[in-house]
Amino acid sequence: MRIGLPGAAPSIEQMIQRAQRAEADGFTSLWYTSDTADDPLVAIALAGRATSGIELGTGVLQTFTCHPVLQAARAAAVAAAFRVEGRFTLGIGPSHERFVSDSQGMPYTSPGNHTEEYVQILGALLSGQSASFAGRDFRVQAEPPQLPGGAGIPILVAALGPRLLRVAGQYTAGTILWLATARAIADHIAPRIRAAAAEHGRPEPRIVAGLPVAVHDDVDEARVAAADQMGWYGTLPNYQRVLSLGGVPDPAAAAVVGNEASVVAQVKRLFDAGSTDVRLRPFPVGPDATASLARTYALLTVLARM
Repeated sequence: MRIGLPGAAPSIEQMIQRAQRAEADGFTSLWYTSDTADDPLVAIALAGRATSGIELGTGVLQTFTCHPVLQAARAAAVAAAFRVEGRFTLGIGPSHERFVSDSQGMPYTSPGNHTEEYVQILGALLSGQSASFAGRDFRVQAEPPQLPGGAGIPILVAALGPRLLRVAGQYTAGTILWLATARAIADHIAPRIRAAAAEHGRPEPRIVAGLPVAVHDDVDEARVAAADQMGWYGTLPNYQRVLSLGGVPDPAAAAVVGNEASVVAQVKRLFDAGSTDVRLRPFPVGPDATASLARTYALLTVLARM
């Protein structure tokens, strides 16, 4: 199974060690959120030099706060730091109004159109082509950055709604999700993104599912812990919609929890629903956080080698 984990850790040195251990344990990928070490691209570049096979990606970088030409240059610089080419994946998304407009004072208007124009520019540059684009939000004439070995850098879009799923299928390598259950993937996400990719003659898209996970015998206790640690996601409209599509009321209900057999079955359902990859974020349950996380990690290691 293609199983990924979070790449973040308390320090850069620990992030490098985490990447090395994850690679040794058979995980296919590590994903770094936008707040990792204040800039995840620094951590990814260092981890990329310390590893040789594991995929490292952003999950995700905000689009509104970084011009696509600059984003392309940053991505190319990170990829150049890797010892082995083709292991960096750029996950991007428009984020949420709370983090763009309310927090940073930037206009959060038409995120759908903004993202559609953004990925056309970024996709051209990261495939080694010049970008000549005149749209409603962007006007760009730019040459591509120097790509290591001339190889392109794949893009994934944090696509939850119909428009961005169409955009992801039409212009990029796929989508990277958060809090989309197997039901949401099977009924809503996979059909739309695959149809868009097929319509435009693109390869089968990647669907990188993302959910919290805890291996714990008391399911109710685990869901309470999930609510305490991740319930705030349910206050964001985009996640509210995808949770509803998945048939669950809140992030705690979407979490993958249960004993070893139950968690294995839930992860398999994500793949059966159409996921090509599953990134799982372990969270602790109970008074001994270290033991809880160790139990979850042990099972995920088994899954990664299946």
